[in-house]
Amino acid sequence: MGKAASIYVETVKAAIALAGKATFDHLLCVGDQQIPEDLFRGHPKARRKLAQAVASSTQRAVIEAHGIPVLPVPEFDLGRTEKLKLAIVAGIARGLYRQGDVVVGLLSRTPASLPDSILIVTVGDDVHDGSFGFLQAQGVSAGVFDALFDLAVRVGVEGWEGRPVGALFVVGDAATVMEKSRQLTLNPFQGYSEDERNIMNPEVRHALHAFAVLDGAFVMREDGVVLAAGRYLNFDKGRDVDVPLGLGARHMAAAGISRDSQAIAIVVSQTSGSVRAFRNGKLALELAPRVRRS
Repeated sequence: MGKAASIYVETVKAAIALAGKATFDHLLCVGDQQIPEDLFRGHPKARRKLAQAVASSTQRAVIEAHGIPVLPVPEFDLGRTEKLKLAIVAGIARGLYRQGDVVVGLLSRTPASLPDSILIVTVGDDVHDGSFGFLQAQGVSAGVFDALFDLAVRVGVEGWEGRPVGALFVVGDAATVMEKSRQLTLNPFQGYSEDERNIMNPEVRHALHAFAVLDGAFVMREDGVVLAAGRYLNFDKGRDVDVPLGLGARHMAAAGISRDSQAIAIVVSQTSGSVRAFRNGKLALELAPRVRRS
């Protein structure tokens, strides 16, 4: 066995040994390579705690065939921690992870490479202390979350026609959000059937990507149906919101509407391409793509 293979085996064994302890609730492997079953020999508890975050749709079917829960992650150049965050969001949406759960993350540099890092995270409320905010909106399906975060990361990485753009997506508690907002421009989604404006449809995601150049927010229902684009969000500006210093009006609006409703607001920064999600008026998730295309 070569040195690289030996390091891989020892890293995986260390993660499995940790996951087998009662202190840890889950083992999450982020990467497309399946862990050999013989490495779990003598560690049945760790095997039962295993889930895997996979970028390749083909490989997802292979992993699922071995009885391992699979979480989708976008096929973009994201860092290890960013992919772990997205995997945890996908796990929360599927009821796999609960608030306060401790996860042993086994991470790969690229989807096709072998795991080479271990990271311990807590699914919690405060994103500032190393935890991951608990991102859940009542009635929003796992598929809608998958499609929305994939779109947000895509907008952050690719921009539109070679130039960076920002965007604001609000999902969940749509009746309240529509009541607390007004139209800035003509709504390009008005008059279409629900199937023709559901984010689960790839053509709709492409349209959302193009309309990101418009001012205002996208508002969508829990089932992924886009109700409007170009909405100005009204929120109580007399109440404080928890927005990190240096972020602008789009982030303030996201924090405000998530505080004044049960919705989750997801912001793509035009300046950096970073993706931030707000829940209950607070930053719950931050993703920073490593490369932006131009």
